[in-house]
Amino acid sequence: MIKFLDLYKVNQRFRPEIEDRIKRILDSGYYILGNECKTFEKNFSKYIGTKYCIGCASGLDALNLIIKGYGFKQDDEIIAPANTYIASILAISENMCKPVLVEPDINSYNIDSNLIEKKISKKTKAIMVVHLYGQAVQMNEIWEIAKKYNLKIIEDSAQAHGAYYANKRTGNLGDAAGFSFYPSKNLGAFGDGGCITTNDKELANKIRAIANYGSEYKYYHIYKGINSRLDEIQSAILDVKLKYLDIDNTKRREISKFYRDNIKNPKIILPKINNELSHVWHIFPIRVRNRNKFRNYMEKKGIQTNIHYPIAIHKQSAYSEWNSLSYPVTEKIHDQIISIPISPVMSDFEIHKVVEVINEWR
Repeated sequence: MIKFLDLYKVNQRFRPEIEDRIKRILDSGYYILGNECKTFEKNFSKYIGTKYCIGCASGLDALNLIIKGYGFKQDDEIIAPANTYIASILAISENMCKPVLVEPDINSYNIDSNLIEKKISKKTKAIMVVHLYGQAVQMNEIWEIAKKYNLKIIEDSAQAHGAYYANKRTGNLGDAAGFSFYPSKNLGAFGDGGCITTNDKELANKIRAIANYGSEYKYYHIYKGINSRLDEIQSAILDVKLKYLDIDNTKRREISKFYRDNIKNPKIILPKINNELSHVWHIFPIRVRNRNKFRNYMEKKGIQTNIHYPIAIHKQSAYSEWNSLSYPVTEKIHDQIISIPISPVMSDFEIHKVVEVINEWR
C-alpha cells in the first residue's frame, strides 16, 4: 500500500537530533515558554523574513489571536475564500466578526482577487488570504485593494510553509500571518502547534500577552486573554525540522513536476501553478468527476488518497444560516477534488506507480 502520507517515515529521519533536544529539555526541567520556544521563534521569523514570531497552540489559535489582537468589533466583516478549510472561518466567527465569502479562482484554488472589491462594505476591516494547498496567493491586486480601502491583510499560511511570492515568503506578505504545525504539515510537530508572524511590534506584543492569559507579567492581566502557547518539546522538534524544510519542499516540487508532466489521463484535471517557487505542495490536488469511483479504484490498486475537502463551509451544519447560498465554483471544487500522495519520503517506485495507475483509470 502506498500511503497518502507516511508520518513515521517522515519523522524517523530526524530521530537522533530530536531525541537529543528532548533530552536537553528533560535535563532542564523547563517545559513552557523557555529557551526552546524562544530559539524556534527567532529561527522561524528569520526564515519567514519577519521581525516577530509568537508561538501558540494551533493554527486556528494563530488566526484567532490575530483577530483578537486587532480588536475588531462585533459584526465587523472579514473577507475570506469560500473554499478554505473551516478553521479560517471559525477564527472569524469566534471573535463575533462576520465572514464574507468570496469564490476562488478555479485554476489556482485561491481567492479570486477580481471578486473581492464588490464584497467590500463600510464594515469591512480585513481580507484573509489563504495560501491553499501550499500555493501562494497572487498578492498584487490584493495589496492595492487593501491600501485603497485601508484594510488589514491576514494570511492563513497553515499549508504554505516556505512558499514564495514576489521574492518574499508567505507569512511576510500581509500585516500578520497564522501558521499551523499540525503533524501532517510541511513543517509538522508531534502534536498541535502554531505561530503568528508579523512586522508589527505593537501587535506582536499584544498577541503574546493575549495568548498568555492576557498577561505580560505574571499575575498582572491587561487583556481578557486565553491560554495558547507552543510548548518546549514541540518547539524543539520544529526547530530541528526547520533546517530541512527547504530540502523537503524541493522534493515535493520535483514530485509535483513529475506528476504534471506524466499524468496524461484526459479525465484528470491537474493543478495549475503560477511559478515553481510559489507552491510548496502541501497536497497535490486533482479533480475528477466520478470521485468516489476513482477513490475506490485507487484503493484497490493499493494507493491511498484523501479529500480536501468533501463539504463546502456554506453547506456545513455549523453554518446552517448559509446552507441556501450558492457558490458554484466552490461547490464544483468540493465535489471533484481529491488529493494523491506527495511527500519528501516517497520512493521513485511509488511516484511512478501513482502515475501509472492514474493513467490507467477509465
